[in-house]
Amino acid sequence: MTGVPSDLHEANRKLIAEFRASGRRLEGRPLLLLTTTGRRSGKSYTTPMMYVRLDDRLLVIASAAGAPKHPDWYRNLAADPAVTVEADGEEYRATARPTTGADREALFARIVEQYPFLADHQRGIERQIPIVELVR
Repeated sequence: MTGVPSDLHEANRKLIAEFRASGRRLEGRPLLLLTTTGRRSGKSYTTPMMYVRLDDRLLVIASAAGAPKHPDWYRNLAADPAVTVEADGEEYRATARPTTGADREALFARIVEQYPFLADHQRGIERQIPIVELVR
């Protein structure tokens, strides 16, 4: 992926290896691995990220730490919503569905109650931070 520092790639590689070695979970951390297909390259890319479970829905937040552009993984799943999820000791295929309208607004409000830093991310950028449901 372009624009990502090589040290972040290395940190992600180590985190991915640790996550898989520990049975696809890290105690006390809501972490999953999301594998998308590159929209231009066609290659598989695996990204570790935080997730949230609300009302039996598995959600990821494309905040990119408040970056002005959507993260690569989000742009990839927007082009091809077929993804692989590794979470809670399992690996499975899923469909990524960005939430919209009132559903997205309600979910974002509930997520911000748990993770207030996401409101700071949103305030600092013009784009709307996507909330994506991963449907098994």
